[in-house]
Amino acid sequence: MRLALQIAPMVLLVALLGMSRAGLHGTATRARRAGRVEGTVVISKSLSAHRPRFRIYAGDGAALMPPAGDTVDERRNVVLYLVPAAAAASDADAGSVADHAVVRQRDERFAPHVVVVRRGATVDFPNEDAVFHNVFSLSSAKEFDLGRYPRGSSKSLVFERPGVVQVFCHIHADMSAIVLVLENSLFAQPDSSGRFVIDDVPPGEYTVVGWHERIRPVTHVIRVQAGHTSAIDFNIPLPAGGARER
Repeated sequence: MRLALQIAPMVLLVALLGMSRAGLHGTATRARRAGRVEGTVVISKSLSAHRPRFRIYAGDGAALMPPAGDTVDERRNVVLYLVPAAAAASDADAGSVADHAVVRQRDERFAPHVVVVRRGATVDFPNEDAVFHNVFSLSSAKEFDLGRYPRGSSKSLVFERPGVVQVFCHIHADMSAIVLVLENSLFAQPDSSGRFVIDDVPPGEYTVVGWHERIRPVTHVIRVQAGHTSAIDFNIPLPAGGARER
């Protein structure tokens, strides 16, 4: 009996080590079987979106002056995503699943302005302003009205259908946001330098889509190979004089 008690921890340790090695092996195998898509995004016209200043209603009857207008880097509002050909569609759910996102109400604007999630994700809408907000959408992909709620409150929604969901506030007409709901998790947004990376892409043929709310999507067709990086750059041609006010 004493011998069995001494052996049991050793058996458990060996089993755990085996499971750990199997997990690492599985991760390494998936990495070898997947590819990567990366590149840069350039906005063809440098546009600034300046937010108008005016006094608005605050929930306690006081008035609040929004901060001065700021310059918007429109690369933050670009989304790059992959649409697989039929042969690759069954494996296209590989990668990091964005199952939760947050769109904050701060300084009487939505932050971020564009958020991208996979179908079935939950999005929180916390109010961080000292005023009431009423978040709503009339979009066909998701129609909702969250009602008025004060600072410190938050409401959540599940986005079941793919599509573009335009989000507004009933109380503040200059507030707007986009929730872009996609079929799979093969997407990215550029960083501050314009670079983007989509990892864990199953091999196959894809259409790479460069999306921005103010243009028709820019598309390229690529073939992804296991263990290789496919490089592609995007020029997003925003129309002159179309700067969004928010």
